[in-house]
Amino acid sequence: MILVFLGPPGAGKGTQAKRLAEEKGFVHISTGDILRDAVQRETDLGKKAKEYMDRGELVPDELIIALIEEVFPKHGKVIFDGFPRTVAQAEALDKMLENKGLKVDYVFLFDVSDNVVIERLSGRRIDPKTGTVYHVKYNPPPPGVKVIQREDDKPEVIKKRLEVYRKQTAPLIEYYEKKGILKKLDAVKPIEELYKEVLGVLENGN
Repeated sequence: MILVFLGPPGAGKGTQAKRLAEEKGFVHISTGDILRDAVQRETDLGKKAKEYMDRGELVPDELIIALIEEVFPKHGKVIFDGFPRTVAQAEALDKMLENKGLKVDYVFLFDVSDNVVIERLSGRRIDPKTGTVYHVKYNPPPPGVKVIQREDDKPEVIKKRLEVYRKQTAPLIEYYEKKGILKKLDAVKPIEELYKEVLGVLENGN
């Protein structure tokens, strides 16, 4: 079964994907993680990707698809997290899967307002020593733990990220709606409730 998780940064896609990976045996594919890993390991594709990244350019779709091919598991139980981002990427992904006799089964849209995203992300703090993520409101760091705020978690940067997301993703929603596989989730709901909703779709198709 192949799933796509769509939604703005901070909508909770990663949290749900990790849990499904742990409990239901899915492979969680996040293109950001794949890119960082390939660059770090200095694979041929990683070196090519690094050239684009160093120039501040977007890594071309065909290179991202090639990276996905490298890590795609034989059993085909996959969650794509934050990919595809554009209709062109969705078409390229469909083609790659078709060649394997597979298709995207469900697309979950984690729907959440910009205000909620800004509150969630701008409150995030990271312990640079351990990589542990805290939140000033929901999960404050213990006394004495020095934390930092990532540049891309600052409100003005988040607003830009959201603008880009809305522009790129609106056409994708329509693309998957036409295929009849889009499932909209209210991503403001508690984590446990959302997880049950996702499982309900996977087990019963609704």
